[in-house]
Amino acid sequence: MNFQQLRYVRETVRQGLNLTNAANALHTSQPGVSKQIRELEDELGVTIFVRYGKRITQLTEPGRAVLAVIERLLIEAENLKKTAADFADQQSGSLTIATTHTQARYALPKAVGEFKQRYPKVRLAIVQGSPPVIADMVVRGEADLAVATETIAEHEELVALPCYRWHHVVVTPSDHALRKAPRLTLEALAEYPIITYDGAFTGRSTINHAFAERKLAPNIVLSAIDSDVIKTYVELGLGVGILNAIAFDAARDTRLAAIDAGHLFAERTTYLAVHRRAYLRTFAYDFIGMFAPALTREHVGAALAQAARGDEASAD
Repeated sequence: MNFQQLRYVRETVRQGLNLTNAANALHTSQPGVSKQIRELEDELGVTIFVRYGKRITQLTEPGRAVLAVIERLLIEAENLKKTAADFADQQSGSLTIATTHTQARYALPKAVGEFKQRYPKVRLAIVQGSPPVIADMVVRGEADLAVATETIAEHEELVALPCYRWHHVVVTPSDHALRKAPRLTLEALAEYPIITYDGAFTGRSTINHAFAERKLAPNIVLSAIDSDVIKTYVELGLGVGILNAIAFDAARDTRLAAIDAGHLFAERTTYLAVHRRAYLRTFAYDFIGMFAPALTREHVGAALAQAARGDEASAD
């Protein structure tokens, strides 16, 4: 048994049981992947995959149990490397943050700037996606941290920690009629075309729920994953925007005005999430503290330790 065989099994599952795609992802040949998996099955004495001819169709019951152990072993192998690297050189390495556009554009820059000043030799990467996609990136080991709203807190493989709370604003052209009302209402908002986030992003479910509770049907004419796109189309006169309050900057968005909508839509929380079995290097803890000062190394470490105890109890 070797780590190469374990990686082949894991990647085959990640590629939807497609051996060719797994081989491409691993920069090897499809027959080589198939052979190594067969050898592992022979050594373990169980069949990991159900096959139909040359095709793999699904995991067997013992295969699912084996995969769970493989995932833990490979995570711990990576943790071992990180542990050694942290003692060998705390000033260099890599840190990948998976996040949404709004967080990358408006919430993270201050922490990123401070981090790069303190750790100039660390390769910092920020990748963007929807909350489900970025959560999966952390689970798969493709990112170290995820930053997004509550959705990532629902993933059982992640430890999610609250960073800050936020509310929505309604963005309009500066001379829009909604600005003249003494207090914004959902009924008044429903009379206009609305531009807001795609269903997988930044509180869209909260917006939908608020209108549904009042039995109102909002006229959502455009959905986007990008706060700046929403503001662009509001400027073009296509509708009024509903977005995260941090995405409105009065100094920059001079052609627009923001109306507080905290009384219309439930307040939301931005979370930072890590894999429940992750080993975080010192600079990763420091980045977390720069972004969310309340999340000290002790606080994050305690949350990870609690998750580890839960895993051990489940295993028993």
